[in-house]
Amino acid sequence: MAFAGKVWRLLRGIKDFLALIFLLLFFWMLFAILTARPSAALVQEGALLLELDGVIVEERTEVDPLQAFLSGQAPMAEFQVRDVVHALNSAATDERIKAVVLDLTSFVGGGHVHMQTIGEALDRVKAANKPVLTYAIGYGDDAMMLAAHSSEVWVDPLGGAVIAGPGGSRLYYGELLENLNINARVYKVGTYKSAVEPYSRSDMSPEARENYQQLFGSLWEEWQANVKKARPDIDLDLVTKTPAEWVQANQGDLAQAALAAGMVDKLGNKVEFGERVAELAGEDEWDEAPGTFAYTELGAWLADNPVDTEGDAIGVVTIAGEIVDGDAGPGTAGGDRIAGLLDDALNEDFKALVVRVDSPGGSVLASEEIRRAILRHKAKDIPIVVSMANVAASGGYWVSTPADRIFAEPESITGSIGIFAVIPTFEDAAAEWGVNGDGVRTTPLSGQPDLISGFTPEVDALLQATIEDGYNDFLTRVAEARGKSMEEIDAIGQGRVWDGGTARQIGLVDQYGGIEDALAYAAGKAGLEEGAWHAQYLGDGPDQYSTLLRSLLMDDDAESARTGGDLFAMVTGRQQALIGQAHSDLDRLLSVRGMQAYCLECPVSPAASRSTAPPSGWLAKAMAIFAD
Repeated sequence: MAFAGKVWRLLRGIKDFLALIFLLLFFWMLFAILTARPSAALVQEGALLLELDGVIVEERTEVDPLQAFLSGQAPMAEFQVRDVVHALNSAATDERIKAVVLDLTSFVGGGHVHMQTIGEALDRVKAANKPVLTYAIGYGDDAMMLAAHSSEVWVDPLGGAVIAGPGGSRLYYGELLENLNINARVYKVGTYKSAVEPYSRSDMSPEARENYQQLFGSLWEEWQANVKKARPDIDLDLVTKTPAEWVQANQGDLAQAALAAGMVDKLGNKVEFGERVAELAGEDEWDEAPGTFAYTELGAWLADNPVDTEGDAIGVVTIAGEIVDGDAGPGTAGGDRIAGLLDDALNEDFKALVVRVDSPGGSVLASEEIRRAILRHKAKDIPIVVSMANVAASGGYWVSTPADRIFAEPESITGSIGIFAVIPTFEDAAAEWGVNGDGVRTTPLSGQPDLISGFTPEVDALLQATIEDGYNDFLTRVAEARGKSMEEIDAIGQGRVWDGGTARQIGLVDQYGGIEDALAYAAGKAGLEEGAWHAQYLGDGPDQYSTLLRSLLMDDDAESARTGGDLFAMVTGRQQALIGQAHSDLDRLLSVRGMQAYCLECPVSPAASRSTAPPSGWLAKAMAIFAD
């Protein structure tokens, strides 16, 4: 009995200990939730601090809590461009804000159009006689584009700035697939539809090279013009045309080189930068650590400055990320999800609909599903206006065709009117290992598609005919929308990608302007007076998980790793991006997909989520049947 009593007391002690642990975890989680949620009570007089430790996006991606915890890594921070712009606009007119501070130490980027939009908002802050100060360890292209709009640009003495310009190399797998005896069967329409080239070639085709030389050349000119306008004293020719000589002239000191070229104004560490901000915005009454200053963070500021909702509503639907079949997103444009948002809003009394597109395209069926949902709003006889962000190409242009008017920036990437599909077969590899297929067919399609024994000529012809029919459908929709003949659209189609400036000249875009210009145009067409309307984003809501998950998963080592921003850290980032590209290309080759209207060369957000939507479409269903 004595032994049994000891065992009982041990078990009871373990139970009490576990109960205490779970109780502590509960209160810790409750505290984390309450402290992670931005509060307007945290607003104080001083600086508006924009610590952009992530990427600027059109729409935040959905965070999968289980995946985040299993990975043990905090999701990349994402900042919606409209939130940053709204915060800056409200700060420009609020007496509590004495200055705006950008901390770009861990900034990843976000695209030319988003950078220019935020830069214009920073100009409005300066026009209100409020200084804008920026600090970073290392500046890349996007960070420099933002910093150019600052009153003072600081860089750490151990950091620097490097401008690479758009473009670069991508991976081609044609010879690898040949060596592996994998037959990547390509079905496409479009001389310039280069999305399939990595699987069929070992280098870029002359047509693709011509296209992207023109595209990247135009984007580079726009980038330089924007930066020089914001920062006239910068010597971009020195930095970009003779970078080695420029750095060697400063004994390899990138920070000093950046100062000499007019890229930055001051060299100083973060403490010295903070002391400078404190001179302008005041000292932090609650924290006496070196380099502190009075500030309000972005989340708290947005909580204290909600978006105006007075007047009539103009609906805004966001199509961001790759367009895929299914319910994927936000951050990925799931066709079912977006069509559902649009259909749910049919009962709303919207006076107009603005379609905001930041997508390189994707599934043809999903693009068509979204287009049809937009047309159901158009049938209500309300204005439909498209606003293109960084990219609205291929499927991104397909969904834009119902518009009464299309707005884009000169830096927007659009066009890429073409269709393709890629299906790998393994008959040569199987034969090398002694695996051969044989059997009896009642028709040319019996047992097809056969990934191991290969496709019959009839299957190849059928698949190519399907792609050509899809391309004709694409041409028809664009021709009807733009008031041109199919021959005229075919001449500027063929998968060719255009910058926004050229796209306006050839009639794919109507007018320069951002989302605010598109909203104002839609309001005017709806007969709404200025100040008598507001934008209502479909499906827009607070991000319930990102801040909490990041606070739970971020540890000191991860925080330290985030802050590396020198030249070698930038090289490492490029290496990781290259690995990510290879993974994405392999997934695109081996995953089950239908016809694609996708622009492979068009940039997408580094934080863009990957879709796991179920396969759809004739090609996808055929492959799925075989896989089963």
